[in-house]
This record gives sequence, C-alpha cells and structure tokens, in this order.
Amino acid sequence: MNITLKQIETFVWLAALKNFRRVAEQMNTTQPNISSRISSFEEALSLRLFERDAGSVVLTDQGQSVLPLAERTLQAVQALLQAGDTTREQAVLRLGVAETVAQTWLHRFLKEISRRLPNVIVELTVDLTVNLQRNLLERTLDLAFLNGPISELSVTNLPLGTVPLLWVAAPQIAAKIPAGAKAEDLSGFPILTHAKNTRPYTEVVEYFRRNGVRLNRPISSSNLAACLNLALDGLGIATLPRQSVQRFLASGDLVTLKCGWVPSPMSFTASFVTSPPRQVVETAAALATEIADWNARET
Repeated sequence: MNITLKQIETFVWLAALKNFRRVAEQMNTTQPNISSRISSFEEALSLRLFERDAGSVVLTDQGQSVLPLAERTLQAVQALLQAGDTTREQAVLRLGVAETVAQTWLHRFLKEISRRLPNVIVELTVDLTVNLQRNLLERTLDLAFLNGPISELSVTNLPLGTVPLLWVAAPQIAAKIPAGAKAEDLSGFPILTHAKNTRPYTEVVEYFRRNGVRLNRPISSSNLAACLNLALDGLGIATLPRQSVQRFLASGDLVTLKCGWVPSPMSFTASFVTSPPRQVVETAAALATEIADWNARET
C-alpha cells in the first residue's frame, strides 16, 4: 500500500494536537477523513501509532519512533517544493504580537516580509502575552512575538532582545517627585501600568507590598497606548517601555523619574511550535530577529 504526504502530515498534526477534531479543523476537513488517513497510514506501515481511549490520543512507542522520520520527510518536501525560494510559497501566516512590539518595530517587519515573501498573507493579532502563548500552543497562531521564552519542549524561541521599562510622568507630576524616589513617594499618585496578568504589573504590586506601602490607585490596562495618553495628560505616573516613550521624553512632554527601583526589562522572543515544520514560519521568525536587532541599534 502506498503512503501519501497527506497521511504523513495528518500523522504529525495528530501527534502534536492529540485531538481528531482539532486536527480536522486545522486541515480543513472532517474527523472521519482524519481517522481514515491515520488508519491507512498505520496499515501501510504495519504499525500501531496511537493509543485511543475515551477520546484521548497518545503516541505509542512505535509512533514515537516514526514521528522524527515523518517530520524530516515534511521538511524535505517543503525544501524541494521551494527550491530555496520562499517567495514561491502561497501561505497564510497567523501572527500574534505583544503590544510593545506592535508599537515599535512591527511596521518594519510587515514591510520587509511583504518584500521578501510577497505571496504570504499575514493575519495579525495583537494581544497579551498570556493569550498569545495559549493560542500558539493550541495552534491557532503560527508565530508569536511575545514576552518569552515559552518553556515548552515543542516550542522554538528566537531572542528578539530586551526592552527596559521606565517610570515616567508629565512634567507637572514629575516636579513633585524627589530624585531617588521610593515607594512612599510614588504611592500618592495613580500608578499606570500593564494588565493584571502580566509580569510588569505583578512586579509593581509586589514592590509596593514589599515596602509596606498601600497601593491605593493602580490603573492597569492591556492597552499601553491608553496608559501613555493618561500619563501625557498628567493623570498619573506610568511604567512604560523605553521605546514607546522616547519621542515624548525628547519633546519634554514626559519626564523620566529617578526612582530607586524599576521593573525588570521585558525580554521578547519569536516563538513557534516546531512540529509540524513550516519553512515560512521559520523564515518569518528569523526575519523578526533581524528587524528587532536593527531597531535596537537605532534606539
């Protein structure tokens, strides 16, 4: 019996997602088709690749041994079809981006990817890292630029550099805060910071708690642009990425506060699930490292 590429691809997807329904959705077909492909693949190899029990799907030892071969087969086929030219690939790239990246160098990345990969259509989502990570692991995103890395063996993380966070405020607010400001000096003003389920927010709240200072008026937002506008209007002090506020510091609309503590820098990665392999995803991730490095040198 012959083996088809569609069977191999279906096997790799099922090994990754462990769910027939989700594989069917991913491959735009029906669950019976997925089941038929797997059964035919097992029959052709004379191997039992999955254990199926009460809805769960787990690779057998034989399936584990076949998986690397199947992945390398798909990689070889992609390389053969592209013949070294990724511009020939007709594909949709489902890209998720943290807001800090969206506000800084994303426009450069999109411009460059349209030049280098003109036949790739980017479907863009801007969201919190916690949501991007979940969507990436559920395979509803192909690639994510997020506050990483993701500690999953199935995920490849390429570094995109770090972004320092600064305490900033409008000049009229900054004038009331002494140099080397401590928690008690800051607590009299509304604190504008990242969304509640983010590391910067957690660090800010923990800083005030650790110093025995009650944080009466924290204003958290998943929209950093909103925090920036509130800070510009003098409605509080904010912890914001340096790259997001540089031009306002240069114009004098915002002032950097000389505080005794700032949240730790945010590290970003281009993260993608390695299996099933997709050359267009790997190419886009590598391009992102170029653009992020370029942006860091300019700033």
